[in-house]
Amino acid sequence: MSTQPIAYRWYALQLRSRWENSTAALLSSKGYETFLPTFKTVKGGRGRSTEAVAPLFPGYLFCRFNVFDRLPVLITPGVISVVGSGRIPIPIEESELKAVQKMISTGLPLKPWPFLEVGQIVRIEDGALSGVEGVLTSFKGTQRIVVSVSLLRRSVALEIDRSVVSPVQPRHATVVQPRPILPLLEPALA
Repeated sequence: MSTQPIAYRWYALQLRSRWENSTAALLSSKGYETFLPTFKTVKGGRGRSTEAVAPLFPGYLFCRFNVFDRLPVLITPGVISVVGSGRIPIPIEESELKAVQKMISTGLPLKPWPFLEVGQIVRIEDGALSGVEGVLTSFKGTQRIVVSVSLLRRSVALEIDRSVVSPVQPRHATVVQPRPILPLLEPALA
């Protein structure tokens, strides 16, 4: 348990694009504790490939501060806002940050991954069904998902590897309710 007063909690800061490193340095120089999770990526061009370090959550930085004295954080160059609900900042659970820190400390390769929700419209990005869009209807473990694809005012459900699917609409957009899955050969109800 933290020995700091309850007001000193971890918050996610939304940042200007590509300001993660400089904003983290500025906040640290002001005496704030920051956490910028990164991962190694390979960038290539003209036959060369170089290893680079990129933010795991582009556009975001974690910072511990007193929520009742957040103006010095908000006026730091690069900071857009404190992530929350409306104008109310919502603290990040320390257990979640510790889990991310633990993943990074393992040295295992990791990379950002899109967050998917049931009811979200997704696009298949690889294989014979590349370009087909459907609605995510359920999860089958950690690697497989079920996508419902509409065809002739019917739906066909297919189980597919999660790694070949990307979200079509942003996570915070209105979630489309999936249509009931009907067998393709069932006669139409008139």
